[in-house]
Amino acid sequence: MRVYEELFIVKPDAPDEEVDGFVDQIKQVITSGKGTVDKVDKWGVRKLAYRVSKYNEGAYILVVFSSGPELVHEVERRMRVTDLVIKFITVRVDEKQKKIDKRKKARDKRAARRPAPQVAAPAMPGAGGPGAPGGPGVEHALPGQPVAGHPAGPAPGAPAPVSGAPAATPAAPSPVVVGEPAGGKE
Repeated sequence: MRVYEELFIVKPDAPDEEVDGFVDQIKQVITSGKGTVDKVDKWGVRKLAYRVSKYNEGAYILVVFSSGPELVHEVERRMRVTDLVIKFITVRVDEKQKKIDKRKKARDKRAARRPAPQVAAPAMPGAGGPGAPGGPGVEHALPGQPVAGHPAGPAPGAPAPVSGAPAATPAAPSPVVVGEPAGGKE
């Protein structure tokens, strides 16, 4: 058996008793044709994207059912001959589910062929040479605090200094003496 969704739009001015009677009739056609009704969902009156049979809005109803393909023809025939229905569409859902399952199976197969990523064991505190975490020569600081041996600039992700705020002063130029020749005294 295949799974289908039947979405149909009925006239917005149709009485609820008439709509319920039609939905019951569709359910009876499905069950008598050896199918099963999985879900009936009334979405209520909604505005249509474009004018259909002089209507700007319609009541949407979704019926999810499982059956053979010959039963779908009978349900669609009933939709066509009923004046209550202004638009309908039937979608086979299990076809999409097959494709999803096939992709998932292929993905799992590729993942099984790939070797598991090697995870390095965490280093012991105090072990390791210079520059190693916890080793000699490296001081740890809190985020935003300068570390010895590193320039004291803004931390990564910190906001840039404001243009009116004093900036770090560059190294002072060497003093220049005016009036003396470059070669010394004469």
